[in-house]
Amino acid sequence: MPFSLKTTNQPIELPNNFGIKLYLKREDKIHPFISGNKYRKLKYNLIEAQNTKQHTLLTFGGAYSNHIAAVAAAGKEFGFKTIGVIRGEELDTKILENATLSFAQDCGMQFKFISREAYRTKTSLQFINSLKTEFGDFYLIPEGGTNDLAVKGCEEILTDNDAFFDIVCCSVGTGGTISGLINASSPHQKIIGFPALKGDFLQNDISKFTPKSNWELNTDYHFGGYAKINSELVEFINKFKVEHNILLDPIYTGKMMFGLFDLIKKNHFQKDTKILAIHTGGLQGIEGMNAYLKQKTMPLILK
Repeated sequence: MPFSLKTTNQPIELPNNFGIKLYLKREDKIHPFISGNKYRKLKYNLIEAQNTKQHTLLTFGGAYSNHIAAVAAAGKEFGFKTIGVIRGEELDTKILENATLSFAQDCGMQFKFISREAYRTKTSLQFINSLKTEFGDFYLIPEGGTNDLAVKGCEEILTDNDAFFDIVCCSVGTGGTISGLINASSPHQKIIGFPALKGDFLQNDISKFTPKSNWELNTDYHFGGYAKINSELVEFINKFKVEHNILLDPIYTGKMMFGLFDLIKKNHFQKDTKILAIHTGGLQGIEGMNAYLKQKTMPLILK
């Protein structure tokens, strides 16, 4: 995958200094559409699909899924057909109203819209076989992209130079990114994940991919669950954009940075701690979130 992977660690100036050194790894700069952890997760899966002579990628996602957009873009760029199994039958007639699905369709992705009830069975052998009957053979990529090959790709986020940091932070969706970071971490480092959704299942999911124990999840900053957002978070994201000229997505990185700033203000970390936060991209979802915020007559995210 011929992308530039020279991502930089950008220093973030903190109010009152707090004795903390904070840097943001700009993984969002890898590619306009296949950015951040989505590139990392797809890299070895696309190589495996090529090696096994598969020509079609099939995956799953919701209405504003970064993963759906990234798979569609990767398919267009690298010559794969793509199929997206989308949660929500009602979306079938609303593609043009949805920025993510419109983008994926423009990239050539074919959709199958299913009910939320059916979506819960998406990993069952019976459902997968029914998809093969309908579409023929395909290379299956899980929802969110997390599997062993995705974790392998995410292990490459950290470099030897990043051993400088005491703490590495990332947002958490399906657990693949943090698993890769844990596997690649140095013995002295602690990895902190900020889940974007409610639920205790992530602890077990992450443990399947890593034997290490130098990590923890902070579940205080999900803002009510996946894709939940309020005016306070929008205000933080907009202020961050003005002060640092960095756009954060509202689903993942925005919540992580909000939590990180809050913990720093509360003196959660020892003085002189060196923290690296990972910007995992996901900026394509802002347009869809702003459409939702506009409906709710809430402040919009600055772009």
